[in-house]
Amino acid sequence: MTQRFTNRVAVVTGAGGGIGEAYARALHAEGASVVIAELNKEAGAAVAADLGERALFVHTDVGDLGNCEAMAAAATEAFGGIDHLVNNAAIFGDMEGVGITTADPAYVETFMRVNVLGATYCTRAVVPSMRERGGGSIVNQSSTAAWMSLSGFYGVAKAALNSVTVCLAQELGSQHIRVNAIAPGPTDTPAMQKQVPAEFHDMLVQSLAIKRMGTPGDHTGPVLFLLSDEAAWITGHVLAVDGGQIPRI
Repeated sequence: MTQRFTNRVAVVTGAGGGIGEAYARALHAEGASVVIAELNKEAGAAVAADLGERALFVHTDVGDLGNCEAMAAAATEAFGGIDHLVNNAAIFGDMEGVGITTADPAYVETFMRVNVLGATYCTRAVVPSMRERGGGSIVNQSSTAAWMSLSGFYGVAKAALNSVTVCLAQELGSQHIRVNAIAPGPTDTPAMQKQVPAEFHDMLVQSLAIKRMGTPGDHTGPVLFLLSDEAAWITGHVLAVDGGQIPRI
């Protein structure tokens, strides 16, 4: 197997399960030391324990800047610094099915703090280490919901994250830090199963150019590419990995 991340350190938020766990495992398999930055203590600790050497669980609430800074400090203490960040953590599987005009304001504040500001907080926390190490790369987890008039504040949050990605790419490019995003389409995870009832799966699949649900493994290759030196001249890009769900010219 290609070892693109030997002697590199990667932080993956929300890596206690689903797509985030797949990212962490793929990075680890290619030689990276991996920080499992996860709010769910049991799930995060289990992934880190299963990976074993070169894996560290750090209990992390991405919606709290101080907590993100503590996570970055723990990663630096354990592995010497940070080279890569995947901002995957988000409220999705347990999000409330409410509209923009009906959602409770307190819920909206929490939702947007985690789903949008969480990526900025984690980025702020790791940038000093990346700068000291001569640069780095970041991938934000967006969604095809960013281009769809569905899902209430989820789509709004992902559209905002796309804008954050472009702005960070411009801000950090001179520091040799690249920032891109991946926008997954319908992906078969426990979180998606909770949000989309089984009776709608066939209809959803038929709306795709490639007639099947995505899997976490469909996203690991694109994310590792964007993090790696193979994408050294790519920044500010949002890559849809969606089976052709959202045609864009």
